[in-house]
Amino acid sequence: MDKPVLTLAIETSCDETSCAVLSNGRTVLANEIYTQIEIHKTFGGVVPEVASRNHLEKISQIVDASLQKSGRQFHEIDHIAVTYGPGLVGALLVGLSTAKALAFALDKPLIPVNHIEGHIAANYIAHSELEPPFVCLVVSGGHTHLVEVKDYTTFEIIGKTRDDAAGEAFDKVARTLGLGYPGGPLIDKLAKEGNPKAIDFPRAMLDQDNLDFSFSGLKSAVLNYLNSCKMKGIDVNKADVCASFQEAVVMTLCHKAMEAVSKTGYRKMVLAGGVAANSALREALNEQCKTKNISFYYPPLELCTDNAAMIGCAGYYNALKGHTGNMSTNAIPNLKIGSKSGL
Repeated sequence: MDKPVLTLAIETSCDETSCAVLSNGRTVLANEIYTQIEIHKTFGGVVPEVASRNHLEKISQIVDASLQKSGRQFHEIDHIAVTYGPGLVGALLVGLSTAKALAFALDKPLIPVNHIEGHIAANYIAHSELEPPFVCLVVSGGHTHLVEVKDYTTFEIIGKTRDDAAGEAFDKVARTLGLGYPGGPLIDKLAKEGNPKAIDFPRAMLDQDNLDFSFSGLKSAVLNYLNSCKMKGIDVNKADVCASFQEAVVMTLCHKAMEAVSKTGYRKMVLAGGVAANSALREALNEQCKTKNISFYYPPLELCTDNAAMIGCAGYYNALKGHTGNMSTNAIPNLKIGSKSGL
């Protein structure tokens, strides 16, 4: 029997410090995550300098904890995968510097990974039968993309937001409503108590012959509604606002996703990114895929948020294709999906 390929992966693109060990790309032996959510709640969002300093404090502990949980040792690792973009440049550099040091000291290949491609790869861990090609809807705080996944390392963006990402809109609406941070899970929870038909918020670009999104108008409509209620002395039903806003986002995402499936001819629809944890989005996409007899895949909650396991999975397939880095590989905060920049 062939010896399994062991990947040690590091993720520090935003406010989670994570290290994972995987066997043959899809079997997770350890996936340790330290989150800074409680720290950044004070500020109502992620403060880049604070995030970087916390990564520096935690990264060595998280790497050690991951190895210990996996039952493996450094000399058994075959390559080191690490997120090199997109993300906060200071945060990325902490993980990348750690990965470089390990790769150099252990004389192992360095495998740079695109963070968003990692989110897509989370589905390979969750669904052993899933293979490309397929259409993937990537929804996070910084990205809203429709991606044609042609194979494990080849991606083409076929639709994207022209302004705000869906996750960004969730956070801004939650902040305006005084719900706190992070906004997505809080809106999802409160929306369950509200009426999604209570307020007719706009759904942009549904009548255009493309797969792009726009959420800035929806965000502005929510803010205008709240300001109008305040000026008129009308009490705001926050649950109804959350439910109606979420309904507009979800229906827009589903409409474009189904259009993408129709245009590409693929029979597999995959959901990825932090907003993939949204219960309304999962349910709506699942229903629409069932109606059209399309296979639907999404990751478990623990693989929706930033984690190193997904980076390790993507790194494994990058390594198979020879997509390696070196000691001059740098962080690219605005790295695009499908780009091999810096390799």
